[in-house]
Parts: sequence; C-alpha cells; structure tokens
Amino acid sequence: MRRFKNLCLVFVAVCLNATPADADARTEIFVQKNASEVLQSLNDPRLSPLQRATVFSESMDGFTDLDAVSNFTIGKYARRFSQEDLHRYRRAFRAYAMTFYETELGAYRGETVIVKDSIDRSESDSIVNTVIKRNDGKDMDVRWRVQGSDGKYQVVDVALNRDGNLIWLAIEQRAQFLALLDKSNGSAEALIDRVESMTAELKSKIRD
Repeated sequence: MRRFKNLCLVFVAVCLNATPADADARTEIFVQKNASEVLQSLNDPRLSPLQRATVFSESMDGFTDLDAVSNFTIGKYARRFSQEDLHRYRRAFRAYAMTFYETELGAYRGETVIVKDSIDRSESDSIVNTVIKRNDGKDMDVRWRVQGSDGKYQVVDVALNRDGNLIWLAIEQRAQFLALLDKSNGSAEALIDRVESMTAELKSKIRD
C-alpha cells in the first residue's frame, strides 16, 4: 500500500513538473509559426505595397492582442476615457501599430525564425526568445511577450534591436503616450491627433 502511495506521489509530481514545459513548447510553436508567417508577408515579392500591408495586418491581427496593447500604452487613462474616446483611440492606435510594426519588422526580413528558448513570467505570461536568420548573415534577436493558455495565445509586446539594445516597443510607446496625456490633462483628442500624426509620418517612410 505504501509503495502504491509513493508511486502516486511520483506520478503527480511528474505531471506537475511537466505542465510548464508543455506550456513552453506550445508557446514556442505559436511564436515560430506566426512570426514566420508575419515575416513572409513582408518578404513576398509578388505582393504590391497595398497587398503586402493587407496580408501583414491580417497576420498581425491573429498574432497580437491590439486591444490589450492599446490599453497598456495609456495606463490609467484607459479607465478615464469615455467609451467613444477609447474606441476612437483604439482605432487610431491599431492603424499606428500596424504601420509601426510593418516598418520595424521590415528591417528584419529573413528566411527563418528560430526559437532559442522561453522564460515563464507566470502560468499565462512568457517571453519567447528568437533569432531571425537573415540572408546577409546579420542575424537579429527578437523577443516576443506572449500571454494566454490552453493553446490560445497572443503577443502583447515585441522587443527589437535598436543600436545594440533590445527595446520593448509597447513599453516605449507607453512612456511616450503617458507623458503626452499627463501634459494635456488626459486629453484623448490630443493623444489621437498625435497618434494619427505619427502614423502618417511612418507611412511616408515605408518604401516599396
């Protein structure tokens, strides 16, 4: 009887220890598949700039949780905006985010996304470290913050290399947006105008 109990305890321990590893594997597979699709949408020479932007947006919509990101970037103001202002801001932010990610990830065009490892922040929050193999040999490290569980995952932030440093994009945007909101007494209109201006500026820099 004692041996049976010991075997049961060992079985439970193994199952508990295996769960995080299984979760990591699923998260890594999610990033591997979706990151590759996102980059392929930027690499396809058959697509016109408009087609490329459309395919890229569709890929990013399923890959990222833009509502969560947009709320994060304005912090406490997400609860202070009216529903109408929050909706308008989310719409403006989505246009900005898609253009921003297309511009930033465009510099990472490569053939292969390779998952290096992942780190659990909690049961439903992890960082997946990848390297993008580039044709010119200048491989790039990219980190993806993924939230979710049970096979339902979405990216909520991306860290890209800037001047040798990995910068988390949503965190950087949050700092900029909160500074503007604090100076404008929480004006949603001022933020939306700024986001739309940033989007227009980015679009003017995107090259075919």
